[in-house]
Amino acid sequence: MVEHRIQLSGISKIFETKDVETHALKSIDLTIKDAEYISISGPSGCGKSTLLSILGLLDNPTSGEYLIDGQDVSQLSLTESARVRNEKIGFIFQSFNLIDELTVYDNIALPLSYNDNLELTAQQIKERVMGSLEKVEMAHRASHNPNKLSGGQQQRIAIARALVANPAILLIDEPTGNLDSKNGDLVMNLLSDLNQKGTTLCMVTHDPRYADRANRQLHLLDGELVQ
Repeated sequence: MVEHRIQLSGISKIFETKDVETHALKSIDLTIKDAEYISISGPSGCGKSTLLSILGLLDNPTSGEYLIDGQDVSQLSLTESARVRNEKIGFIFQSFNLIDELTVYDNIALPLSYNDNLELTAQQIKERVMGSLEKVEMAHRASHNPNKLSGGQQQRIAIARALVANPAILLIDEPTGNLDSKNGDLVMNLLSDLNQKGTTLCMVTHDPRYADRANRQLHLLDGELVQ
């Protein structure tokens, strides 16, 4: 077992236009241990989304070192980033990002088709998909389309999709932003349960109630981590 899933050292991100240079992140140092649960909060424009994009290999830092399970992933190509992302990282978004034209089952199976390192039979795919649905208590909705489900149910489906490839790390962006408090609490209880079973969680949230559920709370301000 790897003790440190994620290690950031001196991570900075600068966005440049013709006239303006914006320092979105400034020399971020961060270590996330295996099975840790951290929350990141801060005001709009502080760099939360930029940090999550770098953690998820959706963007490269301008400078600094980023290690996942000891591998330097700071400046990978798009193809290499996609491979590592598919192997190790699951995403949960505020907007669900489900495809209404596909059934719940097909939405969850979709990430498996993009993972070149997995050679699964139809039966193995079925076992993974249904296993993920059972974890979020939504197996009975496998044949439904997402737009026939409530917001809370859709977020649970999105969590199942994130889990289907058995990622070591879950990156979570405002998971309760589109939910009422009851469904928000249900989703957060589910995330806490996943963490207790060994999944590493890194969550961006604006809600202090949910940030406090994490083992460690981080705060971003003007692109810098502050205590």
